[in-house]
Amino acid sequence: MRKVILSAILMIAISVSFVSCRETAEKAKDATEQAGEAMDEAADAAGDAVEGTMEKAGEAVDGAVDTAGEAVEDVKNAAGEAVDKAKEAGEEVKDATDAAADKLNETAKEVKDVVKD
Repeated sequence: MRKVILSAILMIAISVSFVSCRETAEKAKDATEQAGEAMDEAADAAGDAVEGTMEKAGEAVDGAVDTAGEAVEDVKNAAGEAVDKAKEAGEEVKDATDAAADKLNETAKEVKDVVKD
């Protein structure tokens, strides 16, 4: 009878330990799955952050390119205006020089006529 009771106790202990091991294995499996899901979520979040950063960097580059293009266009327009103003000033100087030369010629003719008379 003693052997029967000891055998029964041994069987209960073994069955409890197997059940306990199964629960532990299932818990470990669940924890592994949750860790895998957490890693996937973290990777997705990191990917989203990188993508957002890349988009903002692209927008910044586009803005810089647009600003640089506008600055070049402004410089080009200012240079064109400066050239136009220089041409106008040159023409005014030429006109003034021509007028002064004409007056000088007239004065020289008058002096020559006065000297002849």
